[in-house]
This record gives sequence, C-alpha cells and structure tokens, in this order.
Amino acid sequence: MTLYRNKYRVESTRLPSRDYAANGLYFITICTDKRRHFFGNIQEFAMQLSDVGKIAEQFWLEIPNHFQHTNIDSFVIMPNHVHGIIIIDKLDNDNIVHSRNVPDESNQFGGLKPGSLQTIIHSYKSSVTRWCGKNGYENFRWQPRFYENIIRADSSLDNVRKYINNNPIKWEYDKDNKPNLWM
Repeated sequence: MTLYRNKYRVESTRLPSRDYAANGLYFITICTDKRRHFFGNIQEFAMQLSDVGKIAEQFWLEIPNHFQHTNIDSFVIMPNHVHGIIIIDKLDNDNIVHSRNVPDESNQFGGLKPGSLQTIIHSYKSSVTRWCGKNGYENFRWQPRFYENIIRADSSLDNVRKYINNNPIKWEYDKDNKPNLWM
C-alpha cells in the first residue's frame, strides 16, 4: 500500500537520466525555511550580512576545500536565500564512470553519492545549521530541498552570472521582501 496514495508526494525536480556527480555547471538556489530573513538585509542595493549570513558566505567559499574537483563561481547571499554556481570538473579518468547517461540513484532510500551535487549541498546546509545551533540560532532552518539548473551554454552562464550579481539590486521588487509581501 502506498503511503497517502501519493497524494502529498512531491516528485523530484532532478532529471532522472542525469548523474549529478558528473562534470557540469549547476546554478543553485537554497532557501531558508518559510523564507525567513536570517542572512541580513539589503541596504542601498547591497547585502549587509548578519552573523549567520557571514557564516553562510564563509562556508560557501569553503566548498572547494571539502570536495575534490569542485569549484564555485558567482554567488550571492540574500536575506532569505543563496544563489550560486557550483562547478564539478573531474579529470577524464575520474569522470569516465560518471559520464554515461545513467540515472543517479543517490538519495533514494540510501546514502548520498560521494562528490554529487546533492552531497555538496547537503553538507553545506548541514554545516550552516550546525554552526547556528552551536551559536544561539537554534531556530534557523533551511527549506528541505534546493533548486538547481544545469548550465549548458556560455550564453546561459553569462545570463546566470548577471542574474546572481543583480539580485541585491532587484531585491526591492522581490515578493519575499517584507514591504512587498502584500503586493
């Protein structure tokens, strides 16, 4: 018998034929639970980081230190979310197994696949949450999932970088910006 008869199940947004440990550029968005503003505020079109925001930024910058063949590109910490580009770039010998178009079976009632995008984001979110718990921010929470888009072309990469870099400037129009909540 299927629990809740699949009524409340949200299907994965991941491509079923994509190996998310394979080389690629990934545009990531990670939101706080209920879009609460934990990371700071936008003042004069620039992000002013809170203590939690500074840790979120520091831990994002440290991602390449913890994951071999992983780099970061443009990113921004916003009041209630993080946008960033993660690059997985394994050497040819390391990527042979991952380059085939096979389904990514990670995180389907089992452990996370080493070096996969899911593992990177899970570790990042866990590190920020753990720091918050140890430093008086026990009410900090992330949304359970994250959003990802695979960047497939240089023109797309340029557009994503512009979007990330312009995010603080456009914050006044964001639906999660408190003055705009009733728009």
